[in-house]
Amino acid sequence: MNINTDEILTNDNHLIQSFANLDGLKQTNARTAIVSAKGGYVTDSEGNELIDGIGGLWCVNVGHRRKEIIDAITKQLNTLDYYSTFYNFTHPMAAELSKKIALLAPGNLNRVHFGNSGSVANDSAVRMLHHYYNRLGKPKKKKILSRVGAYHGSTHLAMAMTTPAYSDGWDVTENLVHHLHSPYSYREAGDMSEEEFLSFLVKDMIDKINDLGAENIAAFIAEPIMGAGGIIVPPEGYHKKMREITQENEIMYIADEVVTAFGRLGHMFSSEDKYNMIPDIICTAKGLTSGYQPLSATIISDEIYEVISEPGAYFLHGMTYSGHPAASAAALANIDILEREKIPQKVQKTGKLFEDLLRGLDDLDIVGEVRGSHFMMGIEFVKNKNTKEAYSDELAIGLKIANECQKRGLIARALGNILILSPTLILNEVEIRKIETILRESITETSKNLKNKL
Repeated sequence: MNINTDEILTNDNHLIQSFANLDGLKQTNARTAIVSAKGGYVTDSEGNELIDGIGGLWCVNVGHRRKEIIDAITKQLNTLDYYSTFYNFTHPMAAELSKKIALLAPGNLNRVHFGNSGSVANDSAVRMLHHYYNRLGKPKKKKILSRVGAYHGSTHLAMAMTTPAYSDGWDVTENLVHHLHSPYSYREAGDMSEEEFLSFLVKDMIDKINDLGAENIAAFIAEPIMGAGGIIVPPEGYHKKMREITQENEIMYIADEVVTAFGRLGHMFSSEDKYNMIPDIICTAKGLTSGYQPLSATIISDEIYEVISEPGAYFLHGMTYSGHPAASAAALANIDILEREKIPQKVQKTGKLFEDLLRGLDDLDIVGEVRGSHFMMGIEFVKNKNTKEAYSDELAIGLKIANECQKRGLIARALGNILILSPTLILNEVEIRKIETILRESITETSKNLKNKL
C-alpha cells in the first residue's frame, strides 16, 4: 500500500474537522492521518502503530477490522443495499435489530426509532416527548432539564442540552433547556461528604422543578457518566434518586447511553444493571455498531409508544437513513460478537484492572484526580494538589501530555486540563499495563518540562 502523507494532508485542506482549533490545524504537522487499523491498534500514514486509547471516539467497542461485521455489511449490500423505513415500509435487518434491542433494553422499553448519530437520537427523544405531551393535551410541558457539564450532541437542539461551555460563540435554542448544578464532586462538592453533595444536588433539582413548574417540564436528560464534560461521575445513588424525583413530578427520564451502552461499563445497558433505575427513554449510538456504520437508536417505553401511535397521530419524524440495511446488519453482527465473546462480562474484570491501574497514577505530582469507571476514564491535572489550583487554559496541559503519549504509541484525548481514555473493550492485561506505563512516562516527562521552564 503506497501512502503519501503530503498528498493526504494537501487533500485534507478542504476538510473541516470537528471540534477542532481550525486555525491551529493550518500549522505544519498539526494533523495525524490514520490509514489502517486492527484490533486495539491504528496505524498512521508514517507507519507508526498506536494503541487506540480513545476507541475511535468512544465507539470501537469490539475492536477494529472484525471480519464478522465487515462480512455482514458486504452480504447485506449484495442483498438489499438500501431501502427506507418511511411510511409503510420495513426490511428484515431493521426489523430484526429493533427486536434484538428491545430484548436487551430494560423494563418496557420495547420500541426503537433509528437515526444516524447520538445527537439525532437525543433530538428524537425530545421531539417524540413534545409530540407525546401534545397528544395528551399538555402542550405547555416542553422544557428540558439538563446539567452543567453535560454533552448530548452537536445538532441545534442537542447542543442546547449540552453544557453552555460547548456553545460559546454559537447560538442555541433559548428558554427551552435549563441546566442543573453539575455533579462534579472534585470541583463542586467543597467540604461536603458524598451524601451531603447528593442531598445538595437533589435539592437543586427540586428547587428547579418548583421554579419552572412540573407542568412545564417534559424531561430530564442525563448521561450515566458525563463523557465529553470531563468524565464526571455523580455521587452514589444519584441516578436512582433523580429517577424517583422525576417520577414523582411526572417528568420523563432520558438516559443518554450513547457512550455507556454495549459494554463500556461492563453491561449492555448501564441504567438498570449498574445504576439500578429504568428510564423512560434510552438513547444510544457509538457501541451499537462499534463505529463500523453510522447508526443510533432512541428506545422508548410502551407507554410513550401507545400515545404517539393512537388513531390520528401521524408520526412526522425520521431520517432518510433511519434503520439503513447495512448499518442494521453491522449492529446485529456487532451485538453477536459482544454476546458470543462475553465482552461486557470480560470488561467487568479487564475494565476494573484498567480503572485500578489508572487510579494509581494519582501518586504523580500533577495528577489531581483520576475518575471514571472501567473503560471510561479521565485524569485531571493540577498545579497544586492541596488547593486543586488548575493550570491556565493557555498552557494546554492535557494536549501536551496527549502529544507525549502519541510519541510513545498511545492515542489519548485532551480536554483542557483533563486527559480522557476510552479504548476498545478487547484489550488484554499486557496492553492495559502498557497504557499505564505510557501514561506515567508521559505525565512525568511533561511535569519535568514544566518545572524546567519555571
